[in-house]
Formats: sequence, structure tokens, C-alpha cells
Amino acid sequence: MNIKQAKEEILHTVKAYLLKDEAGMYRIPDIRQRPILLMGPPGIGKTQIMEQIARECRIGLVAYTITHHTRQSAVGLPYIREETFDGRTCSVTEYTMSEIIASIYQKIKNSGLREGILFIDEINCVSETLAPTMLQFLQNKTFGSQAVPKGWIIAAAGNPPEYNKSVRDFDMVTLDRVRYISVEADFSVWKEYAKAVHIHPAILGYLELHPNQFYRAEADVDGLKFVTARGWEDLSCLMKIYEELHIPVTEHIVSEFIHHEETAFDAAAYFELFYKYQDDYGIPEILSGHVRPQIYARIFQAAFDERISIVNLLTDGLSGYFIQTAIEQERTNLWYAFLKEYRRQLSDAKDSALCYARLVKLQEENLKLEREGNLFSRTQLKNREWLLTQLKNAAPQTGCSAQSAFEQARKGFDIQQETLEQKELATELALEHAFDFMEQALKGGQEMVVFITDLTIGTESSAFLSEHPCRRYQQYNEQLLTGTRREQLLSELARDTEQFT
Repeated sequence: MNIKQAKEEILHTVKAYLLKDEAGMYRIPDIRQRPILLMGPPGIGKTQIMEQIARECRIGLVAYTITHHTRQSAVGLPYIREETFDGRTCSVTEYTMSEIIASIYQKIKNSGLREGILFIDEINCVSETLAPTMLQFLQNKTFGSQAVPKGWIIAAAGNPPEYNKSVRDFDMVTLDRVRYISVEADFSVWKEYAKAVHIHPAILGYLELHPNQFYRAEADVDGLKFVTARGWEDLSCLMKIYEELHIPVTEHIVSEFIHHEETAFDAAAYFELFYKYQDDYGIPEILSGHVRPQIYARIFQAAFDERISIVNLLTDGLSGYFIQTAIEQERTNLWYAFLKEYRRQLSDAKDSALCYARLVKLQEENLKLEREGNLFSRTQLKNREWLLTQLKNAAPQTGCSAQSAFEQARKGFDIQQETLEQKELATELALEHAFDFMEQALKGGQEMVVFITDLTIGTESSAFLSEHPCRRYQQYNEQLLTGTRREQLLSELARDTEQFT
């Protein structure tokens, strides 16, 4: 299965394992909660889906790459204690708590999350001395003499033998105690994730034209050559920072992440063209509705790869609007929820200012726990930190009435609502201008399929379109992405793409 299907399967498993009965007991007892064993090529996103699942379920996550550990750190250090058996005093070997088990208890202490996932990566690549410990871990859910705490689900990941010479096979006894899930690389699925985390549009544009370059692993006389999803994502992060610093992304830099000479050369050449298109076409002008006549003249004559690049530049430009609107929407929602709770408590509060201060303090304490629990993305944490600052600045004066205190507290919120409305309007206008350009410059249909698909799978864009219906988006979505017409256009798109593969 692909990584998206694997995530859904694991998400369902976590929910089932954590379901409790009326007495607070887990419906599936510990002994029947099989550890999840996720097998797939390296760099495909196994760790990322565990992070996503933990956040969606609002549970903890402790992750280890086991190849970085020794037997002592996994099992604990031995020590001698005395025990009496049948009147005889004997020296008995015990073990200190495993570093891994201890980290779970530390996570519980810091975050308050008593349930979670213990994720062990590269589990079938351990050293010979640690292999028995890993088998015991999967079979008995223990490290040495210490059991994984109740409420913590075991998930492990490994690489197939063709990707790692150090791989060890699991025996039948172990495999009969785990849920074995095999995953493979799939660009169309990864693209949804890539849009959500905002992978650089140049990379998405290149892979749109060359999907077979998304994941490769080959061995020849010159050694191992490989390209992974992790490589593309890490390269994307560097490219964004290099752009801010005005540092060129050369073939040499690309090859540090893409360990396949032909692919690195090809990608670097495409990136150079992509940056040129970015300068030549003026995406901000298009989104503002001011398209130079020569732009239309050029794109009418452009090759397929250039047209697809422009679509990616256009959707990337729009994503800036969608992201900013999503940020303002979340900030508004969080502030509204706070004010709603403040108003509810004001009816019984003797001191309006003290009531407000207590709620702000609770907000601050919750933020600390949420940060420790890694329950939110970086953007979500920034929004909560922003709100905390605004709430402190909006504190009502001491001694005023409940009505006056609430009016003081909501002044900043009214301004925030206006900010959100302005962002929404700007986004709607930019989207209309983008459709104007697409209809006039790219009437063929295939490029519109890519454009509509990107809007559909984008996290912020799909959320915006669900709240702010766009007539032209709905029209093209029905025409291009349903039934036989969709299959026909995707077939044509794949055929054109093969010319550049």
C-alpha cells in the first residue's frame, strides 16, 4: 500500500487500541494489542505519518532510531541486589530502567499525555548484540525487565533488505505477534503531503514532469545511486533559505541531497529555468490582475514543461494568500473561543479582571503542555503564542463592571475580525485573477487539470474553497476531475509528461 493508506490503517489501529469500556479498561487488552511493524524504503515518510497521527489523536510520541543505541541504553545497566530464597541470601542481577522506557515517563511528566505511541525506527537493522532485545520488545512489549506503560502503543519501522545490507529477518514467532504493513513510494500520494508542508514549487514542478524521478534506488559498478522523498523535502528547506539569502542553488548543491547524478543534473537544470520563469512571468502582477500583453504572447508559444511550470508558480503564489488567510482565521477562532469562555465565567465572577487573568494564566499553562506534547505544528504554536501576547495586552482594568471588562477585552478581537475579512477579500480577488489568466492563456485543459488538482489537494486552499465557494473552481472541478473526462485528461497529461521523462 502507499503511505497515505498506511497512515489511515495505523490511525484506525490507534483509535481501536485506545478505546475504553465503561470501567475505563482498554477494550482490546494489552496482550492482544499487536505492535505495528511498518516496512518500506528509507526516506518515504514513515516517521512523519507517526507525528501526524499523534497530533490528530492528541497523544504523545516518543521516537527512536534504534541503530543509534547500544544494548545498555535499550535494556538498562545491570546492578546487584540481595534477595532471600528459602532462608538463603543470594545476589541477584537487576537492571536499571531502560533509557527508552524512561523517556516515555518523562514525556508523560512534561506533557501530561498519559497515552501515546512509542516509535522505533530501523528496527531490523540493529547490531547483533541488540537483536534479541528487539525481538523481546516486539514479542513481550518490554525492554529488559521494564514494560512499556499502559496506554502506549508500539509502532516500529524497518527497511527491506534491498535497501540496507544490515537488515535482519524476523522469525515466525515475532511476525505472528505484529501487524505487518508494507508500504511503497507513490508520487501522487506524496504530492498531497508536499502541498500541505509547502515543498518548494520548483521541486513539485520538476516531479510533475518527471514523476519517475521521485524515488529511485539503483546499484551499479559505480556504487549505490538513490533519490528519496526525504531528500527532496530537505532540499526544499534549503532552497527556500538560499533564496532569502540570494545564494544560487547549483547542481553541486542538488547532488548533496539527490544522490543520483543524472537526476541531480536534470533537476538543477530545471530549477534554473524555473527561476527564470519566475522572473519573466511576474506572478504577483498576474494575481493582481495586471498581465502584460507579451506574457500571453509568450505562453501561447511555450512548450509543455514551461506551461506546467507557470501553473506551479501560479498555485504557489496563490498559496501565499491561502496560508495568510488560514493563519488569520485560526487566530480569530482561538480568540473567539477565549472570549466566549470569558463571557460565560463573567456571570459568576466577583472580580472581572481577576477572572480574565486566571483564564490567560490557564491559556499560558496549556500552551506549555501543548508545546511539550508536540501537539501542534510550528504555525499552530506561533498562532497560540501570538494570541497569548494579544490577550495580555487586552487585559481589562481592575474594578470595572463585567460589561465594561468584556468590551475592553474584545476591542482587539474586533480589529482581528477586520484583518481576517481583508485577507479573505484579497484571496478571493487573487483567485479570480488566477482563473482569468488560466482561461485566457491556457485553454487546452491539461494545465487546468493540474491547477484544479492543486487547489483541491492543498490544505489551506481546499479549506478556503469550502468556506468561500468559487463558481469557476466548482465548474472546472465538475468538468475536469470527474468521470471519463478526468481519465482522458490525465491520460493526455501523462503522455505529454513522458516526453520530458
